[in-house]
Amino acid sequence: MKPLFPKPYADFVARLRVPAGFLLVAAFAWFSHPETRSLLYGFPVSVLGLALRAWAAGHLAKNQELASSGPYRYTRNPLYLGTLLVAAGLAIASRSAGLGGLFSAVFVCIYLPVIQLEQQHLRSLFPQYAAYAARVPALLPRWTAAGDPRAFQPSLYIKNREYQAAAGFLAGALFLWWKTLP
Repeated sequence: MKPLFPKPYADFVARLRVPAGFLLVAAFAWFSHPETRSLLYGFPVSVLGLALRAWAAGHLAKNQELASSGPYRYTRNPLYLGTLLVAAGLAIASRSAGLGGLFSAVFVCIYLPVIQLEQQHLRSLFPQYAAYAARVPALLPRWTAAGDPRAFQPSLYIKNREYQAAAGFLAGALFLWWKTLP
């Protein structure tokens, strides 16, 4: 399978994830113009994304075993799908089409190449990854489960520090709510 993004590009943008996040926060603060109704529409989308991320984190033992339970039964990248939903919800809540476009561009230009790198890493780490990848789509979920029906493990949620995503969302939500005040 030929990679969609050249490896040097994917390696470069993988290092940009954190700095890009800080730039996105600054753009979010500057360009958001929320109102009560936009918060009511956007926040549930973001909360759905956070729930998906939390569920995924409770099934992910990084570099120890191939995650194929929980949401990994439906999509190989539930953490990134959850991130996309959180960003979409915040863009809706912020009432800024420009932020929606910026979040989309960052996802395509940075996160998709990172997903590709992670797939290469998983292929080298786990021999069963190719068969798993043939059964489970990369990002958009399938509606039937394929994989291990194991239960959520709260210890993995904590080990993966997924509570940081919830804290970040809460800060953004409070900021948007504050901007709606007269």
